[in-house]
Amino acid sequence: MRYEIALKGSYALLRVFLSGGESVVAEPGAMVYVKGPIEVQTSAVGGVWKALKRAIFGGENFFMNTYVSRGEGEIGFAPQLPGDIDVIPMSGILYVQSTSYLACDLSVEIDVSFGGFKSFFAGEGIFLLKLLGEGDVAVSSFGGIRSVTLQPGEEITVDTGHVVAFDGTLRWDVRTFGGLKSTLLGGEGLVCTFTGPGRVYIQTRNYPAFVDWIKSLVPRQTGSR
Repeated sequence: MRYEIALKGSYALLRVFLSGGESVVAEPGAMVYVKGPIEVQTSAVGGVWKALKRAIFGGENFFMNTYVSRGEGEIGFAPQLPGDIDVIPMSGILYVQSTSYLACDLSVEIDVSFGGFKSFFAGEGIFLLKLLGEGDVAVSSFGGIRSVTLQPGEEITVDTGHVVAFDGTLRWDVRTFGGLKSTLLGGEGLVCTFTGPGRVYIQTRNYPAFVDWIKSLVPRQTGSR
């Protein structure tokens, strides 16, 4: 199986090239086109219990689509939000924000993980998608995407709304940025400090902040009809 990212930037497209017998698992609704002898199988990937956990706690769909190629074929995937795509080679554990998962190899197990109440207070939900195994994972971002590799003991602090994914080898902690005054009045909110070794994937735009901005432009209904 081979991946290629076309139109990289604001409106990226993931092209997946499959040979006979190869498969890829993707989020429902992500397919743009299919070329060649490829069949789609819709199922509760990982079993009913894991599918329920993903749907209830992780905000994902109960069912996922597995595309199986019977020969040489190609599939195009694109995320719902305008932004970039990156393919992450993983071995072990990778945590992904639920809005950022796009597709992965069939060898990768998809589960959810309790992120603790610190994640809840960060406004990102209590649960993160937890991907386990060896293989490639395609993630999408809102805006551009950047990978940062941290050496052992090295730190980086990221606004919680800009985190796409991170390795399970990292230690992480959510806290206020610059004290209560900065949190309430400075517009920075909460941040997450990651400590290496491992990789952090960051997006240049903040989806929750963008939604709040859109809401602020909608005229509010006042008075009675």
